[in-house]
Amino acid sequence: MKALRPHKAVCDAQFKVPNILTTDPFNYVDLWLRRKHHNDALFYWRQAQAFYRASQNLSIESAPLVLYYCFMNAAKALLSAKGVTFSPVHGVTAHNMRGPTSKVLLKNEGVKIKSNGIVPSLSAYFGEGERSLIHSLEDILYNLVFIHRTYCLSYPSSKERFLPLKSAEFVRDSVTGEVWFRANPVDDADWRFFKKVLPQEVAINANDLKEISSIARINWATSNNPTGQELDALRGLNRTLRRSLHYINGAQTLWYLKTKGTYVIDRQSITLTLAAMHRLSEICRYRPSELGSLLNGQKHWLLSEFVAMSRTQFLDEVACEMTGHQVMIPNVRMPV
Repeated sequence: MKALRPHKAVCDAQFKVPNILTTDPFNYVDLWLRRKHHNDALFYWRQAQAFYRASQNLSIESAPLVLYYCFMNAAKALLSAKGVTFSPVHGVTAHNMRGPTSKVLLKNEGVKIKSNGIVPSLSAYFGEGERSLIHSLEDILYNLVFIHRTYCLSYPSSKERFLPLKSAEFVRDSVTGEVWFRANPVDDADWRFFKKVLPQEVAINANDLKEISSIARINWATSNNPTGQELDALRGLNRTLRRSLHYINGAQTLWYLKTKGTYVIDRQSITLTLAAMHRLSEICRYRPSELGSLLNGQKHWLLSEFVAMSRTQFLDEVACEMTGHQVMIPNVRMPV
């Protein structure tokens, strides 16, 4: 049986579809939407592509404004393709967290998710368990895996939130037919710390040999010819795990486990990235001098990395979620 890895799609992972190798997810999703006759979603997706291209040559002072509209239209394409009815308003707004001070800091830049609009519709689609509707920009960035290393270097006193994994896969017991998720932390991870803050979806294996397993398990009658019902069960298991399993895209998908602790936000990366970019775009439009203060401060590198890396990460997540396919960057071999 070929090893089954976690799937990048959260809600409707298509495990039987081979990986899609492309250097341009825009073109692949465009073709997929045309074949599915999702005309409204196709319109939004093409708008997202136009904004993406416009953002490529912009400075960090201007890019968030255009990138937000890229991300917003990509999110609208996702919701439309999934048949989710949504109000076309943003669904997120600024929230004053400064209190008596007026310091321009990431922890004082609040984001509030409204009751209707694109962001809350994304949250409902993913079935997010987060109860709080108000988050600081600092906390949102802390909960995004693709800039987590940069965040921890920018805030040296912060505990690492994401445990890097290796050998992340679904396995099956040939005797009982049980299927579960299993993974190991990377060799240099602080296992003594991380094993104390594991999320509720996983547990340490009985032998405690630096191995974790999913609490939830399903059953397959065979390893090589699963039924449609068994694949549905695997999709359900994958969706449950993806509350805590997050990835960084690339030629090889890197998987991380989001652990418990203070300032954790129980939301998917797509929702958080869109909300954060909305806040930055508002600062670009209405408070350019304060954006300058943020960029001239100690967190310039963190904001630069977020703007640069969210471009490909967000669109990869939306492309995989919309199609249910594993959209991958080709791993080009060097000549020998």
